[in-house]
Amino acid sequence: MPPKNQAALDFLLTRRSRPAKTLTGPVPDADALQPILTAAARTPDHGKLEPWRFIVLEKAALRRLASDVVLRGAALTLSAEQVAKAKAQYANADLAVVVVSSPVQSEKIPLIEQVYSAGAVCLSMLNAALTAGWGANWLSGWPTHDRVFVEQNFGLTADESVAGIIHIGTETNPPPERPRPDLDRITSWIRT
Repeated sequence: MPPKNQAALDFLLTRRSRPAKTLTGPVPDADALQPILTAAARTPDHGKLEPWRFIVLEKAALRRLASDVVLRGAALTLSAEQVAKAKAQYANADLAVVVVSSPVQSEKIPLIEQVYSAGAVCLSMLNAALTAGWGANWLSGWPTHDRVFVEQNFGLTADESVAGIIHIGTETNPPPERPRPDLDRITSWIRT
């Protein structure tokens, strides 16, 4: 048997995102955020293309984005409930990192693998924040899928999309455990 990192395995077997609405300050400063971003950037990346990038949103930017969500929601004639939920994601946050899927032209590496890599970056960042002692949550929401919103507010190009927004802060109360998948139901074995 190969040697195992029991602490890392224990973390992965018990990891639990913290609901973004329960996160508060303090949040990591630039120095504390650096190892979290570094860990996220160590994600599997077929072809070493780095088909993702980060946008760090601090408190003032998040408040501005909350206002922009309201304006954009009205332009899209979304329900008050949809707008309020999306607005709260920005208005109630103190720090978030947008993970941008930024595909690179490649004859060897399919687009889907590059998109998967950006998703893996989100999970790596989430887990790095949690192991660093912060509360963290991976969210998206309708504004992240709206081309006008992401191009105007995040400067995304037509080829880019938001893989996720990782909210990071201090957790106010530990989340309850939730039901987990039934491995027997979702696992099949091919032995011959």
